[in-house]
Amino acid sequence: MNTSSIASIGCGGGTCGCGSSAAALGPTTIASINGIALHSLNARPDGEALRELVYTELLRQQAVQAGLLPRRAVFEAPELGESERTVLEAMVDAAVQVPAPTQEECQRYYAARKNQYVVGQTVRLRHILFAVTPGVNVQSLSVHADKALISLLGKNIPFDFFGKLAGDLSNCPSSTQGGDLGWLGPQDCAPELATILFFQSEVPVGLGVLPRLVHTRFGFHIIEVLERRDGMALAFEDVSERVAAQLAMQSRAKALHQYMGLLVGQARVEGITLDSCDSPLVQ
Repeated sequence: MNTSSIASIGCGGGTCGCGSSAAALGPTTIASINGIALHSLNARPDGEALRELVYTELLRQQAVQAGLLPRRAVFEAPELGESERTVLEAMVDAAVQVPAPTQEECQRYYAARKNQYVVGQTVRLRHILFAVTPGVNVQSLSVHADKALISLLGKNIPFDFFGKLAGDLSNCPSSTQGGDLGWLGPQDCAPELATILFFQSEVPVGLGVLPRLVHTRFGFHIIEVLERRDGMALAFEDVSERVAAQLAMQSRAKALHQYMGLLVGQARVEGITLDSCDSPLVQ
């Protein structure tokens, strides 16, 4: 079972390139669930790998308690085989059941997010990327990017000035083309950028240089929209199944988060801080 989807419940791609809070207490701290160590001394995993161990062991112990897996005399969380992971998946599926969304719920969801159901919308962009790399001073980088942005927001700025700055400052390969990214659709952008360019509920951004930096997982971007093709909005009838699937997925994610929170609340957790809850599942 891939429990990384459980661990990441909470918050890209690109033509250029909230989950549970699990906080490490120190390099020699052994995290454990009900006295079962998750790793050996001085071999504490980081980040996603530790969360994977946490939630897998929580589920294993729950399955043992429910009589779905045999008890094992272990002091450290055992590695599970494919058959054992299948048992965990079935147990979670049985515990985390959500009703199918109603037609009215789907229609309300669609009406509030019509801009997400548009096909053929594209924008022609150029950008300047200030990449956030290991060891970089993010605050200083942000100030540097802001200064460049301000220089592009003045009056009577020559069209080629953006391209010159991109060539001098951008950490993206597009810098050799003056930062030009060509025509992009929502699927071609980092999710953070796609949200700003295509999925805002208010009026879409207009042409020209965006008046603020765009922060994505790659760093800080100065964005200029050169052209826009609006595309065609799809009717509810054309996307009703897609809307229902999105609502069902969101409901399941919420219920799954609560299920894992309940397991955390019932367990003796040491060496790691996890979110917990003591309320029943919201179905």
